[in-house]
Amino acid sequence: MTRALALITGAASGIGRAYARRLASAHDFVLVDLRAEPLADVADELRQAGAAVESLAADLSTQDGIAKVTGRLAKGDVRLLISNAGAGGYARLADVAPEDVAPVLTLNGVAHIQLVHAALPGMLAADAGTIVTVASLLAFSAAQTNEGIPHRTLYAAAKASLVAFTRTLAVELAGTNIRTQVLCPSVVATEFNHGAGFDAPIAMTAEDVAQAGLTGLSLGETVSVPGLEDQAAVLEAFTAAETAVLNGGFRPALAARYRQPEEASDR
Repeated sequence: MTRALALITGAASGIGRAYARRLASAHDFVLVDLRAEPLADVADELRQAGAAVESLAADLSTQDGIAKVTGRLAKGDVRLLISNAGAGGYARLADVAPEDVAPVLTLNGVAHIQLVHAALPGMLAADAGTIVTVASLLAFSAAQTNEGIPHRTLYAAAKASLVAFTRTLAVELAGTNIRTQVLCPSVVATEFNHGAGFDAPIAMTAEDVAQAGLTGLSLGETVSVPGLEDQAAVLEAFTAAETAVLNGGFRPALAARYRQPEEASDR
């Protein structure tokens, strides 16, 4: 049996590890994580399941770490990219140290885009591949005032950009055999955010999140929200709202509320 090669970031625990376990029967792996020791444990587990495994310890909040992984992707043999690595960085923007702004945005947004960019040439040459970026339900939370939602300015900005990136990429790749998906889980019982999800009654398991993502790919979903019922209808309404804003804004005249009184009378 020919085994496809999957590269998974954030593979040492949580959602990344859950994906790897589900894929082990048919894939070989390049596993990426900041933490070398737990990454080695996951690699050993997958080898026992019959997979060939390469391990890369890399910090994807840094350009050096990104370069290490994009260099591996440049070989062109990866057919499944699961770009999952991320960290909360939950805080009010005013409370974020200046030196922390770039790492949070890089890990949660920029790194994903750079990895996808590096993986694409090989996939396009083969006309085969699957790209999964892991964002967050908080990508859709910008206007929410619910006090139960964490302070998240940088995190939400990065994840919202990832949703827009993946959806737009799907349009660019229409007509090819490359599939794209952005996965947007809510609270997950993992080590993410210092393990806060383990004690949250609303938390989903990492295994269920990975199952949702993989099943969503088979259903042709570009956006997968694991807990969302009636997803097709909700996303159709979301797209319709986007279209109304976009089409409504493409006009040469100011909207009435922005006109000076004399301008309004002239029109």
